[in-house]
Amino acid sequence: MNLILLGAPGAGKGTQAVRLAAKLNIPHISTGDIFRKNLKEGTPVGLKAKAYIDKGELVPDEVTVEIVRLRLAEDDCKKGWLLDGFPRTIAQAGALDKIAKIDAVINLDADLTKLIERLTGRRVCGACGESYHVDTYSKTECAKCGGKIIRRDDDNPQTVESRLNVYTAQTEPLIAYYAAKGVLKTVDGMKPIDAVTAQIYGALGV
Repeated sequence: MNLILLGAPGAGKGTQAVRLAAKLNIPHISTGDIFRKNLKEGTPVGLKAKAYIDKGELVPDEVTVEIVRLRLAEDDCKKGWLLDGFPRTIAQAGALDKIAKIDAVINLDADLTKLIERLTGRRVCGACGESYHVDTYSKTECAKCGGKIIRRDDDNPQTVESRLNVYTAQTEPLIAYYAAKGVLKTVDGMKPIDAVTAQIYGALGV
């Protein structure tokens, strides 16, 4: 089964992607991870991407699509895969259609106002990466390892608002794009994590 996970920043894509990939025994493919892998290994397409990154420019679609295409061609993807973080635009979705058949697109529907509260209140341990939220954990030390609790730079209010604006302008149109193709399955991403997982499994019949 070839799947795409859509949703605004903070909607819980990462958590649900890990669970769904394990349930279906398919690779969870995060574009951030495969970019970093290609950059680290100095692959030809990684070097192409690095040339743009080093200049502070956005990596063009054709390079991003090539990185994804090469990943989807690997042996572990023969029985299916779950894409998280790609496509981000209609242009990328059109390019993906030329290299793969999409069986279903899961859209984690979320209230953007509540997502701002969720993201700006998010905290992590600077040592082990454990996640917390100010609504449920007010201490400054990690309960797991004793490390210092910090707020990530991309969780400050200005950055969060900017990320959501980019999502609304560029990625949200994919909902209509995949609905028109008859492969979109929308679930309520604001429910508790286990309830969201159950909705996804139900939508896919797994």
